[in-house]
Amino acid sequence: MRFLVVKFDDLGGVLTITPALRALREAFPQATIDVLLTARAVPVLEGSPLVDRLLPFDKFRYDTPWRAFTPGSLRAVLDLCRGLRARRYDVLLLCHHLTTRWGTLKFAALVLASGAPRRIGLDNGRGWFLTDRVPDQGFGACHEAEYWLALAACAGADGRPRPLEITYSPADAAMAARLLEPVHRPTVAIHPGSGRYSLARRWPADRFARLADRLVEAYRARIVLVGGPEEQELGETVAGLMRTAPLNLVGRTTVKQLAALLARVDLFIGNDSGVMHLAAAVGTPVVAIFGLSNHRAWGPYDGAGGKRHTVVRVDLPCSPCFYRGHRLGWREGCATRDCLDLISPEMVVAAAARYLRPFLSGSPG
Repeated sequence: MRFLVVKFDDLGGVLTITPALRALREAFPQATIDVLLTARAVPVLEGSPLVDRLLPFDKFRYDTPWRAFTPGSLRAVLDLCRGLRARRYDVLLLCHHLTTRWGTLKFAALVLASGAPRRIGLDNGRGWFLTDRVPDQGFGACHEAEYWLALAACAGADGRPRPLEITYSPADAAMAARLLEPVHRPTVAIHPGSGRYSLARRWPADRFARLADRLVEAYRARIVLVGGPEEQELGETVAGLMRTAPLNLVGRTTVKQLAALLARVDLFIGNDSGVMHLAAAVGTPVVAIFGLSNHRAWGPYDGAGGKRHTVVRVDLPCSPCFYRGHRLGWREGCATRDCLDLISPEMVVAAAARYLRPFLSGSPG
């Protein structure tokens, strides 16, 4: 049996397919499981026992028709399709919603060109090219990870919930140990960024600084700032606004090193982002700050109903405006972003207390 799983997404999105990959691996231990993904998401699954081959492809050049139909783009996609057909996949799982006409057309062409006799995916009325259709009830009807588990169940796997996963090496763990020496107080990782896709998901930098200072005052917390290379300036801004100097590691780790680092902290606090999903994947408790995006679709996932994690948000009639129903919605939100502005540092401190209060009595856990 040969499976091809298609997921063109960044860090967080690719992490949401790992429960489905685990389900497939358990159900079909001798099967070949390949994943078609973007090049920048390769580190998420590199070295994972859940997959046999990663097939990176630059999907971004096909985001608009005028870029997709250049000679170079056409050659690249034809080469991809020839390669997929040569591998003779038995089952293809398309881990995407069919939210736009152009996106549907692209996925239909890719899926049909793969030659896979079984083509499993979500259907919101546009999945005519699929042989096996799982109803798409819209963003937030269930968590994204559970949609992909439903596809795996359609393929014959056990679709029960499982946690997100990431694999890192002993060298990554050793690097994390050097960066984070043991201390007799709680260590809190804070990610003030949100990845590339939507900067509007960011809670203000000054709020993160005030939050961090209050955690230091209340719990003697060691604050560690984390994030990607493109967020270094943001990390410096938050550090500069704090009264107590944090350990600023923004941009200083690879994805796998960051995973190992997050596995060593007592609590993660951050926006809706891939780094938030990474913290959940290594089993670290998460306090996630959500504004315009859909927490039911993209909240921290533990495979157990979210009991390990906490989402801080304000319930407004207009929220979420991003990933709502069957539409992407407003990636940059509205001008005022009241959904984030109304979240105070005190609200986040109160959520963090659930995880940090045991340290005051000397019995974390």
